[in-house]
Amino acid sequence: MDFGKAFTFVFDDPDWLKKIAINSLIGLIPIVGQIYVMGWGLEVARRIAVGSGQPLPDVDFGTYLGYGFKAFVVALVYTAPIWVLSIIVAGLSALLYEVSQDAANAIGLIVGLCFGSFGIIYGLLMGVMMPAALTRMVVFGSIKDGLAFGNVWGMVRKVPGAYLLVLVGTFAAGLLAGIVGGIACGIGAFFTMTWYQAVMGHLYGQAYQAAGA
Repeated sequence: MDFGKAFTFVFDDPDWLKKIAINSLIGLIPIVGQIYVMGWGLEVARRIAVGSGQPLPDVDFGTYLGYGFKAFVVALVYTAPIWVLSIIVAGLSALLYEVSQDAANAIGLIVGLCFGSFGIIYGLLMGVMMPAALTRMVVFGSIKDGLAFGNVWGMVRKVPGAYLLVLVGTFAAGLLAGIVGGIACGIGAFFTMTWYQAVMGHLYGQAYQAAGA
C-alpha cells in the first residue's frame, strides 16, 4: 500500500479545489448531505479498488447518495451488537434500580466494565472489518455483498496488515482534518471533512486491491 498517496492524491487532480468545494457544499445539507459525502468517498474506494478512471469524483448526487444510504445500512448491521447490548443493559439497570439501588449500582459497575471491554475489542474488530465490508458493497453494488461476513472476514484475514494501516490512516486523517478544519473558526471543517472522506476511500480501495478481492 502507498500510505502517503492516500493523503495527497486529491491535489493531483487539476480540478481538486472545485470538486472538494462543491461536494463540501452538498455536505452542508442536513443528514442527506452527510450521507451523500460518505457515498462520494466510497466512490473513491471503488475507483481505486477496480483501477477505473480519475480517483477524485465530481458530483453525481443520486448515485453517491445511494452509496451512502447502503453504507449506512451495512454499518447499522455491523454495529448492531453494540446498540442492542446497550439497550439491554440500560433496561436491566432500570429494573434493578427499582428493586435495590445498591444492587443496581454494584451490578451496573460489573456490567459496565465487561461491556466496556467488549466494546473496545469489538470496536477494533469493526475498525478493520468495516472498510472491507463497505468497499465490497460499493464494488459489487448491493447491501448483501457488504453483509457477506465470510467474504469480508476472508479479505481482512488475507491482508491484516493492510487493514490495520487503513485503521491507522483513517484515525490520522480524521485528526488532521479536525486540526486544520478548526482554523478560521471551524469553517474549514466543511472542506477538510470532505478531504477526509477522500483519504479514507483511497485507503479502503488500496486495501481491497491488496486483498485481491
